[in-house]
Amino acid sequence: MLRPRKPASPFRYFNSSPEVMRLVVLMYVRFPRSLRNVEDLLFEREIDICHETVRLWWNRFGPLFAGEIRRQRVSRMRGLRHWRWHLDEMYVKLNGEMVYLWRAVDHGGEVLESYVIRTRDKAAALAFMKKTLKRHGAPAAITTDGLRRYGAAMDELGCREKQELGRWANNRVENSHLPFRRRERAMARFRQMSSLQKFASVHANLHNHFSLERHLVDRQTYKERRSAALAEWQVIAS
Repeated sequence: MLRPRKPASPFRYFNSSPEVMRLVVLMYVRFPRSLRNVEDLLFEREIDICHETVRLWWNRFGPLFAGEIRRQRVSRMRGLRHWRWHLDEMYVKLNGEMVYLWRAVDHGGEVLESYVIRTRDKAAALAFMKKTLKRHGAPAAITTDGLRRYGAAMDELGCREKQELGRWANNRVENSHLPFRRRERAMARFRQMSSLQKFASVHANLHNHFSLERHLVDRQTYKERRSAALAEWQVIAS
């Protein structure tokens, strides 16, 4: 009887250890550091790599790690009752041109979906909402700002009755822009749509994993959650 073939390791063609690669991806994506900042910080730990190696590793392994985090969270969150979404779009400069990063955040502050497109019209809102609904299922309510494109897209999808509007009702997603803005400044902006889409998705999933609401819990609870998140990250990225 033939035994099932063990999946090949994604690290098999690299001389460095998976632990070092995992650390490089974590330092670059999670914290607002440039490629050369990560190179210098690793050198203090006696890990001598080039900043281009940091770029190669996060491009190669970042989507793999983020994809595994997203799959686990989707399976846990899909179909929850009283699940509330917040939708918004933010502009990002790409070689001097303004593009839009559409984002969906749930009531707990986790980024569900990031979608980069050049327009801010009904077609963009419809494509973004279709993608989010297909992956995560239908929520109990969807909070948006006053942009009329959301209402037109919801009319076509048949979920207009779930839309909620309010003056400060969408502060959850507005505040969730801040970590990405800090990261954008450290990277000196983006130059390609594909790299922006990739980094926005990877950054969102790693931020979700390590977002421990430290301002809402005591020190001991935060330390326990941080240890659990790091242990889970080591398993995911192994």
